[in-house]
Amino acid sequence: MDFSQRIMERSFCINEFGKLKKVILCEPKHMTIRDVINDTQKKFKDVGIHIEKAMKQHKEFVRKLEDHGIEVILLPPARKFPEQVFTRDIGFTLGQTIFVADMANRVRQGEEDILKDWLKGEEVSYYNIVGDPIEGGDVMINDGTIYVGLSDRTTEASIEHLESLLPKFKVIAIPFKEKYLHLDCVFNIISPTEALIYPEALTKRDIELFASQFDLIEVTKEEQFTLGTNVLSIGDKKIFSLPVNEKVNQALRAKGFEVIEVDITEIIKSGGSFRCCTMPLIRGE
Repeated sequence: MDFSQRIMERSFCINEFGKLKKVILCEPKHMTIRDVINDTQKKFKDVGIHIEKAMKQHKEFVRKLEDHGIEVILLPPARKFPEQVFTRDIGFTLGQTIFVADMANRVRQGEEDILKDWLKGEEVSYYNIVGDPIEGGDVMINDGTIYVGLSDRTTEASIEHLESLLPKFKVIAIPFKEKYLHLDCVFNIISPTEALIYPEALTKRDIELFASQFDLIEVTKEEQFTLGTNVLSIGDKKIFSLPVNEKVNQALRAKGFEVIEVDITEIIKSGGSFRCCTMPLIRGE
């Protein structure tokens, strides 16, 4: 086994839809809406989050992932991090490199240290992006192209920094309306030729760009709020999606996808769904 093969055994991701083999999650043990940091939380702040219910739903999600042969790594939850369940944001795998993010919001700053501790313990190398805020929910890879959301959490300087580190990739900045938090709340690539999109959040130019490359499945305003775009593809045209997003699920099935419905509606009260809750380490091509 050569060096590159050994690296690929520890980290590899070249798209959003290859067969998922290894992924990082974290239980919502200390999940709470402490400080409102997105529109979804604003709606549910007075209702709150039922931790026992969220934990039960998360366990079912983990069980389903494992049933599909995916190795699940659970980071240790820390009381001081109420958003830690959303592991997608603290890091991302591009090609053979794991990038550890620089979190923009103070509520989440420090979560990345727990990821770094795990990576060091497993002797997995990584690149720590420091000084330029960037979060994994804004980063989407499609073979030689990386789309990066220009948002309240990911700056133009961060995108330029990432571009300088990945000269073999084409990095494209995608601005969107600030209220939608991350790119994966309004756009998600689910196969080589298909993507979910919420057009209202994006520019005309970028909608046309995506339409030239993908068969776009539009998500309604109601199902965007319940994070209809934030599905998780695990390969072989299998996708995790919320049961409440009936129109999205119907459209996916009409395109030949197997939709794995798991209820994590308690977790989405804090503004993230399946993609937000998972940080892929290894995907097949």
